[in-house]
Amino acid sequence: MAAVAVVTPDGDMTATRGTDRHSSFEIGSISKVLTGMVYGDALDRGLISQKTVLGDLLPLDPAGEVGAVPLSSLAIHRSGLPRLAPGMHPLRRTLKLWVHGENPYGDSLTDLLKQTRDVHLGTRRFRYSNLGFQLLGHAVAKAAGSSYGELVQDVLGSDFSAPTCVADLGPTDVRGVNRLGRSMQAWVGEAVAPAGGVRASVSTMVSFLRSVLDGTARGLSALEPSADCVPGVGIGAGWLVVDHRGRKVTWHNGSTGGFSSWIGLDREACVGVVVLVATHGSVDRSGFRLLTEFTTTGTMPGRRGIDGRPAA
Repeated sequence: MAAVAVVTPDGDMTATRGTDRHSSFEIGSISKVLTGMVYGDALDRGLISQKTVLGDLLPLDPAGEVGAVPLSSLAIHRSGLPRLAPGMHPLRRTLKLWVHGENPYGDSLTDLLKQTRDVHLGTRRFRYSNLGFQLLGHAVAKAAGSSYGELVQDVLGSDFSAPTCVADLGPTDVRGVNRLGRSMQAWVGEAVAPAGGVRASVSTMVSFLRSVLDGTARGLSALEPSADCVPGVGIGAGWLVVDHRGRKVTWHNGSTGGFSSWIGLDREACVGVVVLVATHGSVDRSGFRLLTEFTTTGTMPGRRGIDGRPAA
């Protein structure tokens, strides 16, 4: 099952396979760009500042190192935090994911804060951190006086969802599979939502892309790069910015046990693409190709490629 959409100044085009425009996919780490934008919006509203630290908003151990981490460093993956909290035993969970298809991220926010208690910070250089974005999203939500899921809906659109348990899923929520076609448990959980637990339909993503491209979305400062990940790749708040075949592309991808996703924008051309697939496997090449072909030819890029299959 898959859904792909292209947003242009002349209109929107959507193709689906085995599903429809309103079916909801796990968008994985594309959740991070939503978190970056609610962070940017909170800055704009004065709810937080560049000097706000995690300990100002979350009940972290005052004797620990994590409470002193600035939110601004979390947004660009330069906090010194590891990719995941060691206290969650990530290797054990990864094994259960691949052997049994289990959800490795079913924790509550309370669980997450306990797992973070004894974390030690590393060098504050670029280090991609799911833990950092989990904490960033929940901290911003606390500043806004809401839950993370409610904050995303308020700032970016009511059709985004951040299910905390399987009971929150409904008939429009697609079930994903791994590369071998095996059904995988849904990645639901309060703690993981800001880093990879949001769900959206292609219709929701089209509305989101349109609002970003036309400048009506809140938190747009998140798209402006303020640091480098590696030479030639900039990062805003969550969003990555790269020069691709002579065009500046603002993008992010996502992957869960049973889903793959990609979102990208050529802001100068006012063109955006989203790819949602209910199979684990990279769709980056397909996303970049669609965006590049459309911005360079001005015509709908080969519909034969919009077939839901991950790129080889």
